[in-house]
Amino acid sequence: MIKSIKVMLLPNNKQRTKLFQSAGVARWAYNWTLAKQQENYKNGGKFISDGELRKELTQLKKTEEFSWLNNYSNNITKQSVKDACLAYQRFFKHQADFPKFKSKRKSRPSFYIDNCKIEFSENKVKLEKLTDSKKQNKQKINWIKLAEKNRIPLNCKYYNPRVTFDGINFWVSVGVDYEENTEQPINDGIGIDIGIKDLAICSNGNTYKNINKTKRIKKLKKKKRRLQRKVSRKYLKNKKGCSYCKTSNIIKSEKELLKLNHRLTNIRHNYLNQVTSEIIKREPKFIVLEDLNVRGMMKNRHLAKAVQEQCFYEFYRQIQYKCNWNNIEFVVADRFFPSSKLCSCCGNIKKDLKLSDRTYICECGNVIDRDYQASVNLCNYGKSIV
Repeated sequence: MIKSIKVMLLPNNKQRTKLFQSAGVARWAYNWTLAKQQENYKNGGKFISDGELRKELTQLKKTEEFSWLNNYSNNITKQSVKDACLAYQRFFKHQADFPKFKSKRKSRPSFYIDNCKIEFSENKVKLEKLTDSKKQNKQKINWIKLAEKNRIPLNCKYYNPRVTFDGINFWVSVGVDYEENTEQPINDGIGIDIGIKDLAICSNGNTYKNINKTKRIKKLKKKKRRLQRKVSRKYLKNKKGCSYCKTSNIIKSEKELLKLNHRLTNIRHNYLNQVTSEIIKREPKFIVLEDLNVRGMMKNRHLAKAVQEQCFYEFYRQIQYKCNWNNIEFVVADRFFPSSKLCSCCGNIKKDLKLSDRTYICECGNVIDRDYQASVNLCNYGKSIV
């Protein structure tokens, strides 16, 4: 079982410059490959394999115009050529949209490192060819400090190592092979109803609150609104004719806003990790979630923001991969399954149930919270399938 680990890097100024340059080389190689494929297609040629393009790129490096590519690891350009060819093929197989050229401003800076040449110590990572000098003091540039100690296991095989930049920090991510878990869970299954009022209501009686209603998040969101207005005012103040002039103060304010956005995202994702881990630790036989029409919910302008902040997709994703790690069966209930309208006692379906009705009252005398009943019905749905 391959698990991916992502750790933040703490580079100095020289290392930071080299990382940005390496990302620029990867972007150039990707765009060069895409341009070659498009030109070849217009001339009526067949698909050019990545092997042929890499040979052509090797010859290109020998010329004076492109000799600067020799200052960087050849694995960066090799993998970028492969990625571009794969993206081009996926379009013709109707698996993805047509690949776009990577922009320096809009695309996320990232590059590949050879899995045989990357090295890890307790608190550092060695990247290939950040410096060409063989002097011992210069070789230290290749070793970049990690933000966490002993996070990545040593002396093992690494899969697809990459360095990425998220707008504030650089990160290194690697895949590590772990032994598969053979233990089979023995506890009762759990049905989970996710919503806006509360994040998750479980059939075992546990309720996980909506973190976006806490004082901490509300305070950060208020600060974000003020920063957004501040940036907007600065743009209007520096408007010259039809265009906007981007000053150093605007860049500084935008960086503050980016940091705040990252902080909000990290708090939400950390809370989701805590909730999903707590559910998985109960070792249920199966977990049932409902296939919600999130795109349809986002069309409601009164609910769109609340739905977006709940991060339903991230919750699904985390539950799914944690179930696979722990041999728990993950069941997705049909979108049209009446989890809220179905009585858990008599099986009657209440078709006129509104979203404002928070308590379910049935003719058989069953009075129950609608969200908890939905989780119970989902649990029963899982039992019937498993």
